[in-house]
Amino acid sequence: MNYLKDPAAIYAKSFAIIRAETDLSSVPKDAEDIAVRIIHACGMPEVISELVISADFVVATRNALSNKRPILVDVEMVRHGIIQRQLPSGVEIICTLNDPRAREIGITQSITRTAAATQLWKENLEGAIIVIGNAPTALFALLELIDAGAPKPACIVGFPVGFVGAAESKAELVSKSRGIPFATIKGRKGGSAMASSVINALTSDV
Repeated sequence: MNYLKDPAAIYAKSFAIIRAETDLSSVPKDAEDIAVRIIHACGMPEVISELVISADFVVATRNALSNKRPILVDVEMVRHGIIQRQLPSGVEIICTLNDPRAREIGITQSITRTAAATQLWKENLEGAIIVIGNAPTALFALLELIDAGAPKPACIVGFPVGFVGAAESKAELVSKSRGIPFATIKGRKGGSAMASSVINALTSDV
């Protein structure tokens, strides 16, 4: 079979196709690479119309990475989707989903484990990079924590996916960002691949 095998060539051709087929004018100029990576992650140029990236998101996220702030993620799939070798030295990815305390909190409060796990972010929340790629309840719970007076993160990557709460949690983020730079996608679409691609775009020279 005749097909392209070189990884760098595949990336280059993929990104060239995306840029040729997509009007990127709806996102901030410095966020174009992020939009391209998100489209590459899902194979759908049409999602450009649903992406919402605040004007200050790229600068805020890059500053947080430079300051070696942690990346807090809702699920292990997001952790593994982020290319760790590209991260600045000292930047830690933290996932508290499998912490036994998250299970206990979930049972005690009758909430999802992903929502419970966000309560374990508090000590690392200030100035952190939040990446949510699975659970709408995690995004809702995070916003509730901030409303209750928890420290604000540097930015929020909000890409929860699904049919219950996904669109609503992201609509809440867009309509009331709490002064926090963010990147998200409207509606039901989302997922770990999209969410992690946002960070990969900012840490890659490809």
